[in-house]
Amino acid sequence: MRTATGLDLLVNDDLRTLHGKSVGIVCNQASVTHDYRHILEVVLPYHKAGKLQLKAIFGPQHGLFGHTQDNMIEWEGGGPSAWETPIYSLYGANREPTPEMLQGIEILVIDLQDVGARYYTFIWTVALCIRACEKLGIPILILDRPNPISGSAVEGTVLDPNYASFVGLYSLPIRHGLTVAEIANYLRATFFPTADVSCLLMEGWSRDVYHDETDAPWGMPSPNMPTVDTAVVYPGACFLEATNLSEGRGTTRPFEIIGAPYLNARIFCDALNSADLKGVRFRPLQFEPTFNKHALNLCEGAFVHVLNRQAFEPVLAYVAIMQESIRQAEQAFSWNPPPYEYEWVKLPIDILAGNEWLRASIENLEPLHTIRDRFKAECEAFEPTRSEFLSYA
Repeated sequence: MRTATGLDLLVNDDLRTLHGKSVGIVCNQASVTHDYRHILEVVLPYHKAGKLQLKAIFGPQHGLFGHTQDNMIEWEGGGPSAWETPIYSLYGANREPTPEMLQGIEILVIDLQDVGARYYTFIWTVALCIRACEKLGIPILILDRPNPISGSAVEGTVLDPNYASFVGLYSLPIRHGLTVAEIANYLRATFFPTADVSCLLMEGWSRDVYHDETDAPWGMPSPNMPTVDTAVVYPGACFLEATNLSEGRGTTRPFEIIGAPYLNARIFCDALNSADLKGVRFRPLQFEPTFNKHALNLCEGAFVHVLNRQAFEPVLAYVAIMQESIRQAEQAFSWNPPPYEYEWVKLPIDILAGNEWLRASIENLEPLHTIRDRFKAECEAFEPTRSEFLSYA
């Protein structure tokens, strides 16, 4: 499927929207054109020719070029810049750009690749940029990119605002089925009514396709998001960050490889393969993470093979993984304590879920069909809001 991203369309129009302006750019290593030129590489000749002024560069979590491996590893910007332009971190001392960072900027361009899950912090960097720019009257231009796991499926809990954090600042389902531009329009209309937000929408993208069914460029948006297959499982797999289960960091297939030293892989996978789960097969596995949880210790668990993406329910599947871990090793399994993503009081599992009921349902081994029904009810209640901001068929 031929797909032109917002950046591609900006380039095709000779960056005309930015001519004569002082520009700030929020981007990272995945902000590339169809032929894999980075947005800064594209903008630099216009800056040198005096057609625009590149005033500041901003990078999200994991750094401008993805150098920080794990969550909660801050970076502070600065350093040598081939663009002779200040580089600011939006995942460190500041997650919202300050007036000093935005000084002199006449338009802020945002080009970030989301992965389709509420927890992924880039959409909340967008939210904080909108909030900062609304205060200062600075226009924002969103360059849209595909939702890599399609924009048609929605699953999981909808965030209770009482559980807002940097893995969910505003209400969305866990698997939200939106693009960054659609989320930005939702945020502007609902929370930032005086913000000046415009979006350069894609051409040649439809809601039911996955990223690897298009010819849009895929750059790893973060170090542990190497492939679209990773993104497919991530809406459920991120839950494991809130547990003492390894989510596969320190392996070659993060989030698809999962386990712990206290599990029996064969019993674990037999139980999961007998559960009420669609489109997935769990293969028994042993692995030794090279870093992160259980580093250099033998773990047993599973490789999560998605056999049918359309049928697969990632959030429910990883709820089942946590439940089966409790069944097999209740005394060994545990929830990780805070802090987690700038939340110092609430449990990580609760801010990821956006509530406390899901943790209780996991601990009480509530039937999967009951949890599925509750997911469905929450998503259906949110659907009128979501559907208002859909920009693609």
